[in-house]
Amino acid sequence: MTSNTDALATELRELLGDKAVTTELRAREKASIDGAYLSPILMAQLPLGLADLVVFPTNAEQIATVVGAAVRHHVPITPRGKGTGNYGQGIPMQGGVVLDMSKARGVVEVGDGFITVEAGTPMVMIEQAANAAGQQILMYPSTAQSSIGGFLSGGSGGTGSIKHGSNHTGFVTALDVVHAVPDAQLIHVEGEAAEPYVHTYGTLGIIARATLQLEPLQNWRGLYASFDTFEAALSVIREIGDLEPTPRLVSADLPVLANALPDDAAIPKDRSSLRAILDESTIEAATALIFGAGGRIEDVREGPQASMKISMLSYNHPIEWLQKSDPGKYFHIEVAGHALVERIDEVHAVYNGGMLHIEAQHGRPIGMLAGIYESPEQVYAGFAALEAIGVGSHNPHHWEVDHEVERTRRLAQDTDPEGLLNPGKLPPEGAEAVAGAGKVT
Repeated sequence: MTSNTDALATELRELLGDKAVTTELRAREKASIDGAYLSPILMAQLPLGLADLVVFPTNAEQIATVVGAAVRHHVPITPRGKGTGNYGQGIPMQGGVVLDMSKARGVVEVGDGFITVEAGTPMVMIEQAANAAGQQILMYPSTAQSSIGGFLSGGSGGTGSIKHGSNHTGFVTALDVVHAVPDAQLIHVEGEAAEPYVHTYGTLGIIARATLQLEPLQNWRGLYASFDTFEAALSVIREIGDLEPTPRLVSADLPVLANALPDDAAIPKDRSSLRAILDESTIEAATALIFGAGGRIEDVREGPQASMKISMLSYNHPIEWLQKSDPGKYFHIEVAGHALVERIDEVHAVYNGGMLHIEAQHGRPIGMLAGIYESPEQVYAGFAALEAIGVGSHNPHHWEVDHEVERTRRLAQDTDPEGLLNPGKLPPEGAEAVAGAGKVT
């Protein structure tokens, strides 16, 4: 530890108590990793950084206290939620203090059409509080235990985004944020003023509290179907996604991916699996579409736990199960476009062992395309091939901010004048663009 971080640790113990601050090596190591193992490209570069100390604030006000102290001691600050991010956004690349906000959790207020929560509150806890008030959040990630601050800072979409889009399209109505200044305090921003803090990894300001939009609670059902072929499942995924009321989630996988998922009688081995969270009123219409494509209904389940389980088998999660079944073998990239349905054989042919996990989405399907990993160059070479057949792609194998980068740099001159917020994540002016970044958000 440098003299600066040593002095900071001493001050924070005085401000927050001994239990809120640790310099123990095992705790520092645990706080310095996230889900970057999902990327073989990043895995080869780990470890990328090690925290000098870890601090555990318990509310928004204490978050401001920590940030102000760190700035006074000129120590880098890396925000951390539950550590479920996949691509190194929460790794302290320049050491310093990791601001672990997992203990800053709690529902502040539930009102008509909104909920206000502390940054460390898990998404599942927010959904439960909204449901108890006869409402639901617009969207939550497939890793439902993720904290809201981490999801807003690094996440993109999830369960509910067929209707509502990504997390920076109206999901957030207000934030309490903290800038990196010596007298740091909570700053309340609403509407458009809150948008720059979303999906910028805490490089512009630390999200300490969030107000999210709610909508009336719907009667959801978890539907499981299977097909002889993946092509048969693809033939109906867009139509199911277009049902009204809009489904909360529609996912489909090849038999290979389905075989890697946890055992469930509703996901039979060696068959292509389709899973959906549907409004009860659309079950009949979805069943007709599935039967018309030669599929069969495996089960229809009720209750929030049924929906949550299907959510946990969407987006990146099937790829993670695939990697668990064959460690070190696969990589994936994010893809989007109607060619995922209409030209699937060409999509699969881009990479050796190509396998698509697909999600119905507003306007066009999206997905995670897995392939057998050979080298970074092999991964990057596929971007142009995908573009040529009408597939948008996004490179997830990097830790840099790739959303509104110029705006973030400009605003950060005032909110983080010393460059202490999550350093290494905001590309400097003139830096070369990340290969394949920015086409799918």
